Amino acid sequence: MGSALTISERFTTFFKAVPGIDASLDLARRRAATIGGAVLLGLIAIAFAWAGDTAQKVFREFAAVHPYAPLVMTPAIFAAVVYITQRWAPAARGSGIPQVMAAGENLELARSPLLQMRTAITKLILTVIMLLAGGSVGREGPTVQVSAAIMVACHRVLRVPMTAGVLIAGGAAGVAAAFNTPLAGVAFAIEELAAAFEQRVAVLVMGAVVVSGLVSLGIAGDYVYFGAMRKTLEVDSVVLIAPVAGILGGVLGGLFSRLLLACARAEHPLLATMRARPVVTALGCGFVVAVLGVVTGGSTWGTGYETTRLMIEGQQSASPWFGPAKFVATAATAISGAPGGIFAPSLSVGAGFGELLSYVFAGDPMPAVVLLGMTGYFVGVVRAPLTAVIILMETTASRGMILPLFLTAIIADTASTLVCREKLYHGLSRGFVAKG
Repeated sequence: MGSALTISERFTTFFKAVPGIDASLDLARRRAATIGGAVLLGLIAIAFAWAGDTAQKVFREFAAVHPYAPLVMTPAIFAAVVYITQRWAPAARGSGIPQVMAAGENLELARSPLLQMRTAITKLILTVIMLLAGGSVGREGPTVQVSAAIMVACHRVLRVPMTAGVLIAGGAAGVAAAFNTPLAGVAFAIEELAAAFEQRVAVLVMGAVVVSGLVSLGIAGDYVYFGAMRKTLEVDSVVLIAPVAGILGGVLGGLFSRLLLACARAEHPLLATMRARPVVTALGCGFVVAVLGVVTGGSTWGTGYETTRLMIEGQQSASPWFGPAKFVATAATAISGAPGGIFAPSLSVGAGFGELLSYVFAGDPMPAVVLLGMTGYFVGVVRAPLTAVIILMETTASRGMILPLFLTAIIADTASTLVCREKLYHGLSRGFVAKG
């Protein structure tokens, strides 16, 4: 035994004496952690997307047979999900993006429950349950959180030092995998997740995005999330519609952000009471969501993906009430404190808003006007104009609309700032930093 140990020690000493071997091993472990994490998060993102879509389908089929059952079932599930979240997984509440931002600012939080795999998996399950109850939630925020958690876990297993770049790469790959939008993943990392985007981090981000994207492409195939939109607008129409969509969408999106931030931390007695009784608040929010779904024929339940896709492809228009009702349903779901993202629901609200604009600009193609409405409102909410434009360009294959999209996004960002100076995700992340 002693002889074997001596040989091992001699071999280790000789191996470490090779010039540059430590650096090579560290680099190999870093690459293995990034590639392994990206493959795993790509697989989980695909499974999560399938589970979420299936949950929405099951709920719609159930509601079609029992149209008034959601009035009882939806509030009850909202309350149950929020109780479970508060009791066993408080770090899983809300979108998931603020959690990753908070950990990026304070790396100690990367080892806290914010980015533990248990929290992330719980969040995915609870988000699917919310979709099974008609909640107006998306899967992109939870995908970002679980992607960052996977990266943290892989780096911990391979004993690779944790850096903010690891979290940025995981979050970017999560956005890319959720929407099949690799460019948007990189843009999101630059605009939202990273305060300083160094070259080394850029390579890490692009590597993670490419690997997760290839996994998604190999299993789910090449697809355009909202369907192809081939319509374009004349220059004179762009000059008229883009400022209107940008100003109105930015103001409405800013109001949504201001509402969520106020509910999260404002000291108004009513809001303080709501935060003190989260389960009762969730019950009330669930009832609002259920009533809106019953009144609108179910169009406001879930992500709103199907309704938005039909509008983008020009196959069918929605009710004029879709946008306002979806706005309220998304706000109620977010205020409830249940796990779930707001990306996809916000895009649906923007589509409904864009359809209202199409009545004013009736001489222009409705899908193109709807797309500008989506851009204006989405930028108003998330205040990430570059990410918004690239997401919408990639999810609708509308490269001919890139200049109108950019113009709308710039105007919307300015308008939203006048209503709500603080960015939504950055504001929400402060609560996690403080508690961490």
